[in-house]
Amino acid sequence: MKSNQISIKEIAKLCDVSVATVSRVINNNGRFSEETRKKVLDVIEKYQYSTNTVAKTLRMNKSKTIGIIVPDISNEFFSTIVHEIESYFFDRGFSTFICNTDKSKEKEMAYITSLDSKMVDGLICISGQEEIEASLLSRDIPIVTIDRRPRMTNNLAMIESDHFNGGYLATKHLIDRGCKSIIVLTKKSNLSSVNDRVEGFKKALAEHSYPFTSHSIVETADDRKHNIEKARNAIHEELKNGRTFDGVFATNDWLALGVVRELLDSNLKVPEDVKVVGFDDDTIANYSEIPLTTIRQDVHKIAEVTSELFYNLLTEENAVINKKHIKIPVELIVRKTT
Repeated sequence: MKSNQISIKEIAKLCDVSVATVSRVINNNGRFSEETRKKVLDVIEKYQYSTNTVAKTLRMNKSKTIGIIVPDISNEFFSTIVHEIESYFFDRGFSTFICNTDKSKEKEMAYITSLDSKMVDGLICISGQEEIEASLLSRDIPIVTIDRRPRMTNNLAMIESDHFNGGYLATKHLIDRGCKSIIVLTKKSNLSSVNDRVEGFKKALAEHSYPFTSHSIVETADDRKHNIEKARNAIHEELKNGRTFDGVFATNDWLALGVVRELLDSNLKVPEDVKVVGFDDDTIANYSEIPLTTIRQDVHKIAEVTSELFYNLLTEENAVINKKHIKIPVELIVRKTT
């Protein structure tokens, strides 16, 4: 019998068990005795079955693989983080499963189940759904989240930009530039990162005795892709209804670019008539028609801190998370829209 030709059926025959039992042992799923488990794994290793890496995983309880859940891999912020984390772990002998959910809760749940069946050593969950379905995991593995705050706390660390301060800095800058009537443009979202930006906006208004009302927030419909058209439509409606404002804080750069485009098409000057601040500092912010003032997230620092913390959790025996909630500072980048 050639070593590379053994099948699950042949393994079952050698072990005097059913094919289903062999499958359960390989996938570490279902009921079987420790004696059966050892017998099957011994045969797998002896004949170098093509999934002998699985056997090693089951013995060592380590697969040298990690899973990354990302809501939109086409988004520059997310893709940069994922690329840098993947490179960090590749250099240290880990393989990475990257799962793009398109912001779908159902896809995320399916991916978590799949990653668990692949025996990943841990998960990195970026933005997307606030909750993580811990019940989908059969093992207690480390989880690090970026820009999301699930209620679960066991084996969990959270890393995010200081979104609250970013919203505050953006709004204060508009006030310092002389704006008297400021609105915040955001997507309908319950994400903690977006909510914090809006809360920072409110704080800056309050500090300068500016009124805040329900009309201070303008919402676009949530969209899975870039939101230029959604932003244009929202601002168009405000202007059509006779709304006047001289400052806009948009909670991401694509929304901000939509604001600028609609203002220009409505014969308003930027920044003379209306000043605009975005958030993220995507590449497009510096190369748009009017370079965009924005809040810069330190994406490289986020990736670095996440990678180092996650690596320690994966490799150190009984690793303890000293600081479970880490905030990375943000920076105001002033360009031509203010």
